[in-house]
Amino acid sequence: MSNLIARRKFIKMSAGAGMATAIWTPLLEKALAVKANNATRSILDVKHIVILMQENRSFDHYFGAMKGVRGFGDRFPIPLESGKRAFHQSDGKKIIPPYRANKRTTNAALINGTPHDFPDTQAAWNQGKYGFWPLFKKPYSMAYYTREEIPFQYAMAESFTICDAYHCSVATGTDPNRIVFWSGSNFDPEKRAAGINCTDEHSEPVNVRCWITGKMPDPEYTYRANAFTWPTIPDVLQEAGISWKIYQDPNNNWTGAMHGCLAFESFRNAKPGSPVYENGMRHWSVQDLMNDVKNNTLPQVSWVLPSQDDSEHPGAPSSPYRGADFTHSVLSAVTADPEVWSKTVFFLTFDENDGLFDHLPAPAVPSYNLDGTLAGKSTLDLRGMYFHNDKGTDEFPNIHWGANSKRIYQDKRDTITGNIRPWGLGPRVPMYIISPWSKGGWVNSEVADHTSVGQFIEKRFGVVIPAISPWHRAVCSDLTSAFDFETPNDPVFPAMPETSDYAAMDEASKKLPKALAPETPAPLYQEKGVRYSRKLPYRLYTYYKALKDENKIRLVFENKGAAGAVYHVYDMNHLQKIPRRYTVESGKALSDEWDTVGNNGSYDLEVYGPNGYFHKFSGSIQNHEPEVKLVYDHVKGSISADLHNPTGHPVSVTIVSNAYQYKDKGPWLITLKAGKKKSKSWDLKNSGNWYDFSIKTDDGFLHRFAGRIEIQRHSISDPAMATEI
Repeated sequence: MSNLIARRKFIKMSAGAGMATAIWTPLLEKALAVKANNATRSILDVKHIVILMQENRSFDHYFGAMKGVRGFGDRFPIPLESGKRAFHQSDGKKIIPPYRANKRTTNAALINGTPHDFPDTQAAWNQGKYGFWPLFKKPYSMAYYTREEIPFQYAMAESFTICDAYHCSVATGTDPNRIVFWSGSNFDPEKRAAGINCTDEHSEPVNVRCWITGKMPDPEYTYRANAFTWPTIPDVLQEAGISWKIYQDPNNNWTGAMHGCLAFESFRNAKPGSPVYENGMRHWSVQDLMNDVKNNTLPQVSWVLPSQDDSEHPGAPSSPYRGADFTHSVLSAVTADPEVWSKTVFFLTFDENDGLFDHLPAPAVPSYNLDGTLAGKSTLDLRGMYFHNDKGTDEFPNIHWGANSKRIYQDKRDTITGNIRPWGLGPRVPMYIISPWSKGGWVNSEVADHTSVGQFIEKRFGVVIPAISPWHRAVCSDLTSAFDFETPNDPVFPAMPETSDYAAMDEASKKLPKALAPETPAPLYQEKGVRYSRKLPYRLYTYYKALKDENKIRLVFENKGAAGAVYHVYDMNHLQKIPRRYTVESGKALSDEWDTVGNNGSYDLEVYGPNGYFHKFSGSIQNHEPEVKLVYDHVKGSISADLHNPTGHPVSVTIVSNAYQYKDKGPWLITLKAGKKKSKSWDLKNSGNWYDFSIKTDDGFLHRFAGRIEIQRHSISDPAMATEI
């Protein structure tokens, strides 16, 4: 079967017959028709990077219902202290699961904004426990859209590439995340390198430094707090002789909030005539962007800042429809000349999630227990990677916002840990990668955050952004795995809807009732189907060992892949505790132990990692239990379970495939004599290299392992996604 026919067949199967009859808009038809510059078959074919950061949408809110991504059909949501799973959040009185903001019956386009500052985000995140998101973020934080509400956003994702593991960098609001986006960090990298956790004097936990008064050029901006001194990405580019520009109206950029560089000394002190002032402080419109494209004078790196109205921020005056129309205008500009577009990457992401819910546990450095111990470990030095809240839970005057303005950095109800708090990563936000090298409706599931765009710039132009921490470099991708630089030119894609009727759609939405949580919770929903999925650099292992003499169990986390990863471990016998997190760099391993004395020898641990990696270990060290070791074949795409009976008694095990069918359908019954070993293997090619097996014994032993074997070829998303809801 030819590649062209195979892709058509795949799109028909996964998208439905209606997609074939949809009509292309001229803009996207033109964008998709242009062949990628393929001169070097590498990232060097990219000559221009254009970046748009919109406002305040979580991944689940926009795409939790879309097929082929890690959304509401996730088969392994984390456990909550209540005993339920991540989607069963509480407002303190009742469970409020995610619910659809239906455009037909509610003002879905204009849903309320939600609390989205450092104290409420820390409280809702609860150091990884979650559980009370709508209590701290309001019940309407659980609202989500389907393709009916946001057709343009869905169509962009299904025409190009969507990232379903892209997180905001800081578990808080706009300024801190935009400062990371434009510099690589929201806290002083020199202090971090010295092992010092920053207070708010040398970091940005809440919105202060980018919110200005005054106008440009006269009388110029007035700033509310001290400036940061480390170099921004534009400073790095300028020093290296890489051309850049920020397209914005400096007097219509939401009072400076869209411009993360305004927190920095180099921008605040820039004078007319200097490169920083001329490229980063003046008025450059979307029309100027289009002119630069048409004149072949587009800088090598460009940022586009929205106005408040166009920012896609929840609540009036913006909306997904207005944001779509603004995105349409930016895309029109970027694609105005086919030759320039053939050499351009367009990144479109969001600074933070507002307070909108996302179910995936954020990869983060370990939290601190109340006794000062770390809940987890890292192969990297973590000193300096935390916010030092020296003000505690007290309300204090915010001198930068006026005498009557008050601030807190910690909710009084948030007592699970002390005043040393992880910065992030925060919740997932959408990231579209729109370019001639990323078209075709792909999903990329490598963990990424706002530093990843900076790392892509580094990779392409050979610069170094010094503020990006070693931890971020280990865990967060440089986004190159989302691209096909070798063979990018394939013309068959889904269709794009119209966006110019946003005003009428907003007006219609205003006339409908608010999109409130329903009294009777609706069942979870996600479209069934798969999409093409990029190959990933993960090869993760977790090994279990019973330490009977010490009444403990040990887990070993080994990373044989090319990228670092964060393992999350939830103790099902002690869900009141902070989950432990383990950062393991590529080629390294960590181990940790759990005491079983208080549980009479029983244990029940769940391990979560990127792209659906899941291991469950439960049983009792007092029983006769087998040892299980997994072996991955990254060439053939197979998996083996090596079983060993270390006891002096025979052990019988049952192996079950929980989601996928194989030629030998199972279940498989295996008896292990004392001291003996046996192995069972499975070829995973019919499941796209996805697996989910349970190994059980009659006395309660359960070892369940799930994920995808990476074979260094592109694959598909999880075929079992959304099959259980």
